[in-house]
Amino acid sequence: MTDFTILDDSAEWQKDFERRLRTSYTTAGLGTATVERMLEEARAGVGDWTIAEITAAGTRVGYAAVVVTDDGVALSGRIGDLHVDTAHAGQGHEQAAREWAEAWCTQRGARRLNIRFTEPAGEPFDDYDVRGQLRARRVSFPPEPLDEVTSRPMTPAEYPEWLASEKTAYVGDIVRSGAMSPEEAIRKSDRDFARLLPEGLATPDNTFLVLEAAGELIGTGWLKHGHLPEVTYGYSLYIQDQHRGKGYGRAAMAAGEQATLAAGDSTLMFTVWGGNEVAMKLYTSAGYRVIEEDRSIDLSRSAV
Repeated sequence: MTDFTILDDSAEWQKDFERRLRTSYTTAGLGTATVERMLEEARAGVGDWTIAEITAAGTRVGYAAVVVTDDGVALSGRIGDLHVDTAHAGQGHEQAAREWAEAWCTQRGARRLNIRFTEPAGEPFDDYDVRGQLRARRVSFPPEPLDEVTSRPMTPAEYPEWLASEKTAYVGDIVRSGAMSPEEAIRKSDRDFARLLPEGLATPDNTFLVLEAAGELIGTGWLKHGHLPEVTYGYSLYIQDQHRGKGYGRAAMAAGEQATLAAGDSTLMFTVWGGNEVAMKLYTSAGYRVIEEDRSIDLSRSAV
């Protein structure tokens, strides 16, 4: 039988949690400074979590951490951590912990439950929908450019149309992933772009690219340098629909890697939304590893 006990003192759990995160991030190839910054951000977010010790026959076998928050639209639950020690894995404790976390969040009014993995999700979460993946790869050498594909800085005249297109695409990605309704996604898009680009094209530490082949525009790119220590974050590397299937996706990635090195960074990182399996396959083939994966489930659906 699997039991759960809420901890008054979570110091031991937090020490174990941070150790596991550090190992996962380091194994994924992130640099020491980046790992420490990500741990710092993770540490700042756990203050409101409820931590439960998972036990079996009086022996601790793992931990579960949960929280319910109000995002302004509805209450949402999150499993911040669900870990069963290797020696006790595969004995049903993971499924029991999932059920406990879902019940805990449902009792507090949550309509959706989210979970973030730094390792493969495993069978107990196969029916949770993938909402997004954080991927990264170290860039040690300048990439080989694709024949006839060039990149150049975006002009002020091109920026307004690009911005409108990016905001629309961002909303579409969020909705397709199932993370939000169209109305919620539009509000999020407006907030995020206002925060990220307060000075538009002149916002410091950002690169805006136009990709061309044979003099014709085929795509665009938007990158934020110094997102984390020595990390460039690719907010967008986009190839127009009519030019897809020609290998230009690789060209966009190469342009992003070139910009990463030019800015003095050594890792390119980005998010791919759930439902975009084509992009996921491309990134996997190019050596971009999954650093974190977000999944979620509708709690009313899980209770059926």
